[in-house]
Amino acid sequence: MPDRLQVFFSGHVQGVGFRYAVRQLSLEFEVTGWVKNLPDGRVELVLEGERGELETFQKAIPDAGLRRFIHETDSNWNKGTGEFKGFEIVR
Repeated sequence: MPDRLQVFFSGHVQGVGFRYAVRQLSLEFEVTGWVKNLPDGRVELVLEGERGELETFQKAIPDAGLRRFIHETDSNWNKGTGEFKGFEIVR
């Protein structure tokens, strides 16, 4: 079973193309899951894959030109479920 990584991004992460940049970045990694805006102004990211790949993907997000928008991240690890078939933006 894959691992699951849930990340909450706080800062100026909505209305700046954050979700679209994360979606584009996901094409470079072997991950599945989704990213969405939350009503409280945060962005939630849920990923599944091999732990090393998930860690590398998470580290690549700020380096993809998004660092200036992120003030805080909160990450949680769990066992994956294998429920995702790709990566998408959830509305």
